[in-house]
Amino acid sequence: MTKLSADSPAPATLSLPIPIASHEFSFDPAREDVVGTLQVITVRDEDTLSDIARRFNLGYEEIVSANPGVDPWFPKAGTEIIIPTQFVLPDAPRTGIVVNLAAMRLYYFPKAKAGELQKVITHPLGIGRVEWKTPEGTTRITAKQENPPWIPTPSIRKEYAKNGNPLPAIVPPGPDNPMGTHVLRLAWPSYAIHGTDKPPSIGLRGSHGCLRMYPEDIAHIYTEVSVGTPVRVVNQPRLLGWRGQTLYLQAYPILEDDKRDHNRLLKKSLATLRSTPKAKLDARPQATINPILLEEVIRNPRALAVPITYQHLTLQAYLDHATRVQNTLPLNATWDGDMSKQLTVTEVLEMAENEP
Repeated sequence: MTKLSADSPAPATLSLPIPIASHEFSFDPAREDVVGTLQVITVRDEDTLSDIARRFNLGYEEIVSANPGVDPWFPKAGTEIIIPTQFVLPDAPRTGIVVNLAAMRLYYFPKAKAGELQKVITHPLGIGRVEWKTPEGTTRITAKQENPPWIPTPSIRKEYAKNGNPLPAIVPPGPDNPMGTHVLRLAWPSYAIHGTDKPPSIGLRGSHGCLRMYPEDIAHIYTEVSVGTPVRVVNQPRLLGWRGQTLYLQAYPILEDDKRDHNRLLKKSLATLRSTPKAKLDARPQATINPILLEEVIRNPRALAVPITYQHLTLQAYLDHATRVQNTLPLNATWDGDMSKQLTVTEVLEMAENEP
């Protein structure tokens, strides 16, 4: 990475490159914890942040957090939008599926062959509402099913009936099935990773505890994972990781029902980090933290991976130097860009009002 400072001029934007797909990366797990690239696009007429999020394989909260002050449904044409497609990987074994609830994001680590780099596939998620929390811990994939019926539990049927929207005992496969087209069932009874008939709900706490994915993403993951794949669910709103000689911090908004002392936990993580083998590689022992930037990232968690060992760097200066790209579907994107199946602003707002 080029050395940055608060006084460095922003790069010229004459001919913008095509954006990079942000769901599959290769990395050296013995050295690196950060994948992807921060990108910036400019709003087009009729864009919403929800449209842009799906285009770049992001969730709603991710893109809204990255762009405070921007109206998510009526962003002004010409506004620059930060695309947070750089990720600090969760602090967990890099095998099977790892879900970070705070990031509302899934990471799948296929088994690497000898001599090859580790691959990670990552997609945004919708997670359980406060009163229907997605559990943390370890489980595994127990079954896979295409075009599944939805059999709502008695408690879910009771909730819907209470809100004047009674459910049948079985919702058959089809466009109105909340399970979508594919499901990965977990060893936890009543929990699964599945698609959705409401793509704008990805990146929100809107489910009854299951993990929702965009239709195109669940279809992709479905072909990648096998029955028996381990699944680990964590809740890590502050992530630390190395790339090159630089330490990054990625801070997500803390979930409203998470009452842990995260300042104490971060302080402990920073102390522990220095004793890890990765922290002793090359010039990393000489890296010092920029305390002003660290405080800025913690105070305003924007779902951005920020290099906190760059001295005299501000968050705004870092964003000024992010790669500007075309506001178009990335190369090798998971979504085909078919807007005819994307809900309108009015439909999304009505959907939100009608959710229990």
